Amino acid sequence: MKLAFRILAPLVIVLAAAWLAKYFVETKPEPGKFEMPPQVTKVEATRLKPQSYQIFLDTQGTIRPRTTTTLIPDVSGRIVEVSSNFREGSFFEKGETLLKIEKVNYETALVIAESSVAEAERVLQEEKIRSEQALENWRRLGKGDNPGDLVARKPQLREAEARLRAARAQVEQAKRDLERTEVKAPFDGRIVEQIVDVGQFVSSNTQLGRAFATDVMEVRLPLTNRQLSFIDLPAAGGKAEDRPDVLIRGQIGRRVEEWTGQVVRVDSSIDEASRQLFVVAEIKDPYHLRDGDVSPLLKIGMFVDALVKGETLENVFVLPRQAVRVGGEVILIDKENKIRRRKVDPVWSEEDKVVIPAGPGGLEAGDVVCLTPLAYPANGAAVIPTIDGVTPEIESPPGRPGGMGFGKGGKKGKGGKATPNPSKAEPQKS
Repeated sequence: MKLAFRILAPLVIVLAAAWLAKYFVETKPEPGKFEMPPQVTKVEATRLKPQSYQIFLDTQGTIRPRTTTTLIPDVSGRIVEVSSNFREGSFFEKGETLLKIEKVNYETALVIAESSVAEAERVLQEEKIRSEQALENWRRLGKGDNPGDLVARKPQLREAEARLRAARAQVEQAKRDLERTEVKAPFDGRIVEQIVDVGQFVSSNTQLGRAFATDVMEVRLPLTNRQLSFIDLPAAGGKAEDRPDVLIRGQIGRRVEEWTGQVVRVDSSIDEASRQLFVVAEIKDPYHLRDGDVSPLLKIGMFVDALVKGETLENVFVLPRQAVRVGGEVILIDKENKIRRRKVDPVWSEEDKVVIPAGPGGLEAGDVVCLTPLAYPANGAAVIPTIDGVTPEIESPPGRPGGMGFGKGGKKGKGGKATPNPSKAEPQKS
């Protein structure tokens, strides 16, 4: 009896457990079912309006002086005096004496030349008297009215006049040499390098120093072939008002300063190394020697960025760069708030902007363009656009169970066909 109980008891327990498991599986409650509302993406958009757009060509260059010269004396001698402005980095004015050469020898040469003039004048006067006396003797002898040149001593007279002119020319040369013992500045400028100093002997081929003019600075700016199609370059001898303006930016310390200039000339050929055409812009009075401006001074060799004023595009649309997808596509939103992909051909693009022309087959005034980048935009997909900061009133898809959907204006309200939750339903009035 005990043996039979030990055998049957486990079997009964296993059968009972299996029956209970089957019962619970067959009688489990069905889970509630409801439809998920379709997901609608909210996007930012703008309505296109045609406008004009001023193009600025972005380029770079290095500041350099327009006029650079090496100072060389016209006479030889020992330097006896050097101006305080004949030092590296010093400014000087046109006509200012930069250094003086010993002038004793040239003063002596002037005295000798003046003596030669006095002697030549005496000889000329004597020849004139001899000529007159010869003519008088000819008439007294009664040999006719037409004496020859030799009789009238005309060759001797012309020789004396030529010697007088030569002596006077030597005086003028001596005066010029004496003046040139003072080396004067040929223009308003600045010293780059001082080579000689007091006590040094210099000749007519000795370099005294190097200087540059401070009236105008230049910067050579390369333009690509595409940029050249958006600018009217000045012709030779063109008017100043036809020259494109240039905004120049350079960093001095921690600040970015700006200067203005104009494109004044164009290189005669395209650079073979870079395949670009260089234009030259001028910045007048870069050291503010005339206008009294207090802005920072331009430095030779400074690397600067430049914006060259180009053409003005008319009847175009200006979009943020993120609104144009790779491949030149934009996403349009129609009246039913569904997206449509459209191919466009930008006429100009910058780091943060894309300019698209208006016209048939492209974008037109009044079109709504999506500004929000979409990873996988499908034609016909619904969106909720905020157009220029305004969200239009639209009927949204059915809401979640309980009737809590999005109605007009994005406000919560009753919508959809789901059955209300009995636990949250309002009590009926008796």
